[in-house]
Amino acid sequence: MSKVHFLNVGNGSCSIIQHASGRVSMIDICNGSPPGLQKLAASFSGGSSRDFAAPYGDFKMRDHQTNPIEYLLEIGVPSVFRFILSHPDMDHMDGLKALNDAIAIQNFWDSGVRREKPQFGDNCTYREEDWDQYESLCDGNSPGVTVVRPRSGSRFQFANKGPQNDSEDRGDYLTIVAPSTGLVQSASESGDANDGSYVLVYRSCGGKIVFGGDAHDDTWDYILEKHRQDVENCAVLIAPHHGRDSDRSYDFLDVLAPKLTLFGCAPSAHLGYGAWSSRNLKIITNNQAGNIILNSEDGGISVCVENQKFASNFKAYEPLADGYSFIGLIAKPTMAVV
Repeated sequence: MSKVHFLNVGNGSCSIIQHASGRVSMIDICNGSPPGLQKLAASFSGGSSRDFAAPYGDFKMRDHQTNPIEYLLEIGVPSVFRFILSHPDMDHMDGLKALNDAIAIQNFWDSGVRREKPQFGDNCTYREEDWDQYESLCDGNSPGVTVVRPRSGSRFQFANKGPQNDSEDRGDYLTIVAPSTGLVQSASESGDANDGSYVLVYRSCGGKIVFGGDAHDDTWDYILEKHRQDVENCAVLIAPHHGRDSDRSYDFLDVLAPKLTLFGCAPSAHLGYGAWSSRNLKIITNNQAGNIILNSEDGGISVCVENQKFASNFKAYEPLADGYSFIGLIAKPTMAVV
């Protein structure tokens, strides 16, 4: 059985896949500051409860953020098989230096998007050392780390080369549906890295899980033209751009039709709730649930959450021994409870 951990890291993104093989994939990092230097939580202290509440209730889990490095160590992960940086925005690499120092990274996936180095200073939430670590990884100057630059359609042992049908064990394979070479080039030229973001599909035994990165309109247009079958009717969508509205088209949701979408933390006014609610699509946010664990099983994907107060609102709520709570099953081929 594989597990996907969608961590409560505040205004950023971090997902961890524990494959059945024992290998671990990590997509982005945020709130990974060394102890005593965690600034991101403070950036939310000015938001009122009303900002976060409508329309789904304010469970205040944004105030209890998770450090991904500590989390990896707590669940017994000494090394990461591949760290995938979806794109070079700081809210996706906050703590990259600390991660590289504490956890052995075997492979680093670089989409190839390039942008100018941000300005760092006393009023900046992020640390220059993380950007410098990113550049060191891209340049191949981090000992023991292999740099891989796969794009949409790249085929090698652990990408786009898995078993031929859904009844077979797909193991550690990820399907890369974006970016294309053209998207990377245009994103680098414009200085907006979002449309050069990785979009990945994990074909778990319980259903397809789509990791949306920060992909914007051009990326979704490309995906729906070139990789429609890979993303349509997915079980879970990790919302692009953390679920923020981002002045974008949401037509891609009509094709993906996710049974469940996971949002990060942000004031409700900044989230694209309407695009999901108008399509009767279900959402869970980190601010409601805290950390979320998706357990892939033959019958579907079970959803477990950290926040028991939120979990108790669900009919299928069941406390678990590890402090998490089971709240429902995304069953194949239709959704049952969540």
